[in-house]
Amino acid sequence: MSLLVQRRLTSGHVADLIAHAPQDVAQVSDDHRASLASRFRAVPPSEHRRLDAWMVEQAGRPPGPFAWSPATARRILGNNALRRLPSVPDTILNAVRDELADQLLRAARGYARPGSLGHWLAGVAHPVLGLITGEAVNWATQVLECAQGIDVEYRVASSDVYFDVAGARTTLRGRRDLIITTDTGRVVVRIRSGQPGKSAGPGLRSDLVVETLAHPDGLAPRRYLGLWPDAGLALGVDGTMENVRAGARDFVRAAVAQRRHGLVRAA
Repeated sequence: MSLLVQRRLTSGHVADLIAHAPQDVAQVSDDHRASLASRFRAVPPSEHRRLDAWMVEQAGRPPGPFAWSPATARRILGNNALRRLPSVPDTILNAVRDELADQLLRAARGYARPGSLGHWLAGVAHPVLGLITGEAVNWATQVLECAQGIDVEYRVASSDVYFDVAGARTTLRGRRDLIITTDTGRVVVRIRSGQPGKSAGPGLRSDLVVETLAHPDGLAPRRYLGLWPDAGLALGVDGTMENVRAGARDFVRAAVAQRRHGLVRAA
């Protein structure tokens, strides 16, 4: 049975979840990847399929059209700003402003493709830029507060993790914000707004399986943690083969449900 570890979101509990994560983790092989690919190929998509934890939590229901907003931009800007701080110590506000300036400069030089964050930022009014700045500062501050209980080496993830399923026109995405390095493996942290629902466990397992599949040696993290600061809760799933397999099954079920939704819309 797949177990979900739950704690209150305090610095002591986060440190405990990291320190006591299991050391024996799953390792997926090429055979495991091939088996997963065959299951996805059995559910042919009408176009390239992209699945993530949100899709699993929504039981395959397709998301609405994506649109940039202060809320959708804050995580990228906030995390990018945090990565600046170790090399150029400064305030979070100034780091966010520097990140915004770089994004706008890329757009002004023609390097930002249409639909990208930089391209959108270049077209918003100055009051909206102020709102975006505030949202990004709040996000970055929240991430640092969540990291207060981490007394081992960690870094802000440079991007989410992706895995392309061979021959299945399918890309899996795993959300990650902090990567913690220990002597016996890594622990990955993602931070979410709001509060965890009943499908939070499957969502975490989905992120876990993508992180495992994308690892060069197929090694799972010792534990995948989800932090919900608004709710004061921390949840975690261990990097066991049982959880990896459960996460893979959740993805396949989401693909099946997504295809059914597509057929209903087309009928």
